[in-house]
Amino acid sequence: MKTKSIVLFTILFSLAGCGRFGNKDTKEISANRIVCISKQYNEIIFALGAQQNIVGVDLSSIYPPELQKLPNVGYHRGLSLEGILSLKPDLVIHDNNVGPESVMKQVAELKIPVKSFQKDGDSIEGAKSLMHEIGKWFHKEQTADSLCNVLDNQVKSAFENAKQYSDTPKVAIIHFGRIGTGQYLIMTNHGTASKIIQWAGGRMAVEAEKGMMPLSAEVISKSNPDVILVTDFGFDKLGSAEKVAELPGVSETNAAKNHRIFRIWEHDLVYLGPRTGNIVLDYQKLIHHAAAQ
Repeated sequence: MKTKSIVLFTILFSLAGCGRFGNKDTKEISANRIVCISKQYNEIIFALGAQQNIVGVDLSSIYPPELQKLPNVGYHRGLSLEGILSLKPDLVIHDNNVGPESVMKQVAELKIPVKSFQKDGDSIEGAKSLMHEIGKWFHKEQTADSLCNVLDNQVKSAFENAKQYSDTPKVAIIHFGRIGTGQYLIMTNHGTASKIIQWAGGRMAVEAEKGMMPLSAEVISKSNPDVILVTDFGFDKLGSAEKVAELPGVSETNAAKNHRIFRIWEHDLVYLGPRTGNIVLDYQKLIHHAAAQ
């Protein structure tokens, strides 16, 4: 600890950052040991076959499953400096949705190069642009072209398939619940989840100013969704759809009464990527046809 304090004390300057945090990276950097802190980036990197130098990821990067075999450096908004340093990275890649700020400042002060890609992946075209940008950086341009072509075909199939559905179920998405407080972290009509549900032929039951908000059990009850989707973290804490159906606010909904509560993967709904077209197809089946699980 004494040595680390001396090092931090004697560093006088941090390098200019790209985005909110970090050092300006250049292609001259030899990135042999990369820590990548982004679910979206990590999935794209693995889809490109460019993962050979990834030595660490954030806790929430769990797709593809191979990512879970790598050391993690903590939750992307609660990173561990010690965890990052222990992996001896020569590059940290992140999407600017990282923290705490104190950790990222220390990364900059230690002159660890940092990279953030510039493309906005919040739309299908944006996701394709991001895949092209990451592909170019990793010298996987042809693979990126192929991934974008596959995504285009998947999305086209999903949109065509959606025409068969005449119903528009109301869907509530619970990320996790603060059990005992009567509050839930809810995905709303803003953000990526809303887009995917809309493409699947549904509509978000909860409207709010932000894409994800802590809301009361009363909000769930009043919105009365036809389908409730619970992300893996929250669902697994309770263990079953029956346990979810007993929660305050949830028990009064059509979803609970008709046994339309389902476990989903959080990473499917919070960003767009190579699998988005197929994910939309899966959600079409889930919200229109799925029986109780």
